Amino acid sequence: MRAVAAVARAAGAPLVLEEIELDDPRDDEILVAIAACGVCHTDAKARDGYGGVRFPVVLGHEGAGTVVEVGSSVRSLVPGDRVLLVSDFCGRCPRCRAGDTAYCDEGPLRTFGAVRPDGTSRARRGDEAIRASFFGQSAFATHALASERNALKVAPYADLSLLAATTCGMVTGAGAVLDVLTVTPGTRLAVLGAGTVGLAAVMAAAAAGAEAVVAVDRIPSRLDLARRLGATDVVDTGRHGDLATALLERTGGCDAVLDTTGIGRLQQAAVEALAVRGTLGIVGGGDGDGVVLARLMTGGKSVRGIIQGDATGTLGLEALLRLHAAGRFPFEALVRTYPFAAVNEAIGDGLAGTTVKAVLTF
Repeated sequence: MRAVAAVARAAGAPLVLEEIELDDPRDDEILVAIAACGVCHTDAKARDGYGGVRFPVVLGHEGAGTVVEVGSSVRSLVPGDRVLLVSDFCGRCPRCRAGDTAYCDEGPLRTFGAVRPDGTSRARRGDEAIRASFFGQSAFATHALASERNALKVAPYADLSLLAATTCGMVTGAGAVLDVLTVTPGTRLAVLGAGTVGLAAVMAAAAAGAEAVVAVDRIPSRLDLARRLGATDVVDTGRHGDLATALLERTGGCDAVLDTTGIGRLQQAAVEALAVRGTLGIVGGGDGDGVVLARLMTGGKSVRGIIQGDATGTLGLEALLRLHAAGRFPFEALVRTYPFAAVNEAIGDGLAGTTVKAVLTF
């Protein structure tokens, strides 16, 4: 299958639209005609070399489209099915068998390795191998190979250009709040960073009936959006130099804080703002100046790293779509669509903060 893909050829360089040739699907693989793909901050970081990614590679890990062809062992999907694609996992290791697919033993290879588990590439351009299995999909392309495991079938009438926004960052933020930090009525939560992950956390906390949901960011428009989506209060870090004090004044002490920024000084402030036995959840990588471990002992505080919202296969995504269908997760307020050819613009707007959730349409 010939496809047009946005190929990353060197760290930091713009993606280039090129024609590539995809393999035929193997027994457990499916070929998907991509209709839309969300643009995640992880794509931008990988473009710049994060995660040990090797070039040339096709990025994109929030694909949505229509199944074109299936391998001989695929049973749950047929050509014509519309699907959303999530991060791939092996399904066999102890973590996967326990339902912790976000922590699959083969996770690094199946995500940033962007190759099959046997090390082979799924695509080429002439004699040149192209890594086209980023997060098990590489969906910055008109067509992508995935597996039966990491595809969720959706209704024929589903708006794929909207639902493509949900499959990574949204699941991460909502899962962190609902399944890891276990926000319930009465919980006092702060969310550091009002991007896709942070705003998903705000919406999930509001849906769970949290007593206080404080959104923290430096972009006023995002804080305004957080209020509209359920935040009870906000902190503009451009105006408040002492974040810990600002959070304590608004909550009396946070039962939980979710950090989506990876900024060490903000993580330190979050620990200071935690109530007794409070938990800081971290979904963003650190900048080398993070939590002072000795400060956790007083008050019995804890820090929890979270990947993909502790996802179990496609179950977290299914739960999120049910919340949306019930009108309790209005994520469409975050989405802005771009034509596929504007992929570099979409990445740039996300990094600049002018777009919360970019979605490429094909």
